[in-house]
Amino acid sequence: MYSKMYRLRTRGAKQNRFMVFFFFLCFLFMASFSTGCAGKRSGEQVSETRLLMDTYCTITIHGNSDPGLLDEAFKLCEELEKLFSITIEGSDVWRINNSGGEPVTVDSRTIDVLKAGLEFGDLSDGMLDITIGRLSRLWDFGSERIKRGDGLPVSSELVAAITTIDYANVRIDGNMVQLINPDAWIDLGAIAKGYIADKIAGLFMEQGVSGALIDLGGDTATVGNRPGGDPWRIALRKPFGSMEEWVGIVEVSGAAVVSSGTYERQFEVDGIIYHHILDPFTGMPVETDVVSATVVAEQSIIGEGLSTIAVLAGSKKTSDLFDRVPGFLGAVLVLDNGDVLVFGDIQFTKR
Repeated sequence: MYSKMYRLRTRGAKQNRFMVFFFFLCFLFMASFSTGCAGKRSGEQVSETRLLMDTYCTITIHGNSDPGLLDEAFKLCEELEKLFSITIEGSDVWRINNSGGEPVTVDSRTIDVLKAGLEFGDLSDGMLDITIGRLSRLWDFGSERIKRGDGLPVSSELVAAITTIDYANVRIDGNMVQLINPDAWIDLGAIAKGYIADKIAGLFMEQGVSGALIDLGGDTATVGNRPGGDPWRIALRKPFGSMEEWVGIVEVSGAAVVSSGTYERQFEVDGIIYHHILDPFTGMPVETDVVSATVVAEQSIIGEGLSTIAVLAGSKKTSDLFDRVPGFLGAVLVLDNGDVLVFGDIQFTKR
């Protein structure tokens, strides 16, 4: 069932989801992170932060650390965002959603992400569904209006949106994509940043970079190790805590660390807390015992999809899913009762 995801993983052998809001802290190097290119010289560790994809993205490289590679990496990020965004007019996703059900020719990289999304749909029995676009746009968590409670979706809107959700209605033929239900909208927000992080990691490996840390608003991909050869040490933020409060530390080399949680984007109206991880079957923020899920994987897109599925499905169902996915290395789940569950063979130190 997961052969397509496996091929996506093997193609990534060249390289191997508030928003820095999955909040990881890579200490020992945080002091060296900087914004802008001033003072960077080839051969040293170089770092830059830019605002892209509605989040702060920080990329750090060392070893063959030509500062021009940072510009190339951010350019790639912008290029892919213009393919995958649901809101940028003219993007591949925008064109599919506005095609009236007619076939649309898209970039091969968009096909890669769509196929991975369909694989995650199968894996999660439809809990992670890339045709959730109509519903996700009702819950516009970036809108101040909805945060004030002025624009919460009403029952009739939710019912109408739910009827458009079914990833089985996505047809792919070569580079042609068709939505069988013309009212459906695709939203790749649950996995697109992971794919972009993987592509940047692949670029760096092709250019001989021996170590890199790529944080696209919490989707974290690494290349190699830190200077000196030690693994990258990544702190996992405590749900609903401050940025300085951590659950623990994971150590990785050439792997991805991706976190999802109900604490990331949420607001309260009339005593009710609404978070951004939506149940496609109810149209509401999902009810779950998993408040934070961090997945360590060979690819960031795998970590992003699985971490979202873990929150959606809950701890009991998720434990049966992880080992079914090639490229899964481990996971750390924080439950609503405070328990911390660790899966797989990963270097995790509880704080």
